[in-house]
Amino acid sequence: MSASVAASDAPASSGLAPRLARLEAVGKTFANGTVALSGVDLEIRRGEFLSLLGPSGCGKSTILRLLAGLTAATLGWINWSENEHELGFVFQEPTLMPWATVFDNVWLPLRLKGQSRGAAKPAIIDALTKVGLVGFAKAYPRELSGGMKMRVSIARALVTRPALLLMDEPFAALDEITRNKLNDDLVALKCELDATVVFVTHSVYESVYLSDRILVMAPRPGRVVAEIEIAAPLPRSEEFRLGALYAQSCRETSAALHRAMSAGSAAP
Repeated sequence: MSASVAASDAPASSGLAPRLARLEAVGKTFANGTVALSGVDLEIRRGEFLSLLGPSGCGKSTILRLLAGLTAATLGWINWSENEHELGFVFQEPTLMPWATVFDNVWLPLRLKGQSRGAAKPAIIDALTKVGLVGFAKAYPRELSGGMKMRVSIARALVTRPALLLMDEPFAALDEITRNKLNDDLVALKCELDATVVFVTHSVYESVYLSDRILVMAPRPGRVVAEIEIAAPLPRSEEFRLGALYAQSCRETSAALHRAMSAGSAAP
């Protein structure tokens, strides 16, 4: 069976948000023979915050790259609800151009689309305002903290107003205080823009705080082994972090992750 990408108008399951994309029986084998993914089935619903949680080597980042079109599946299908879809990608590192100002770093995706600096200015200023950095438009990356650099990276991903935002452990290298603040800001942005977010993380606590839904993955080869829904509306606050539902959801998610890692260890 060969891999393919197709458009589909099939509705999501009754009572759920409309489907944005679906991976069906997706497998990915690299040139060196490593089987990164096998039989992955997952659905992305419009407007949701979906986290992919699992240990290193379970194929979380590979799924993002498949969705972004940066690599192709070996087996299976990726079905989109529309033929064209704007997406943004935030990597684990900010990947900013050190010689360019914050403004020009955010301009990059619009520049690649052929927009002049002047024509792109309103969208750039809007994106920087949304991440709280409009006052740093003329600064260079070397003048920014780690958290500020990541905000620039998020602004760059948002400047095209994507329907789908893919985020690959963007806060993993940050201290806990900065990470919690960016978690809050990200949820607020997601709600303001009504965007769909697919977020890769190793953190049980981060996934529970951010997500409408968590897919737990097992390694060797990567596959989805559990789905957990968090029954609390977005956005959330410190009150949610201190509440019983958060604690219960963290326990449930942690247990699912432990089972996933055991399943990976037992795989041939």
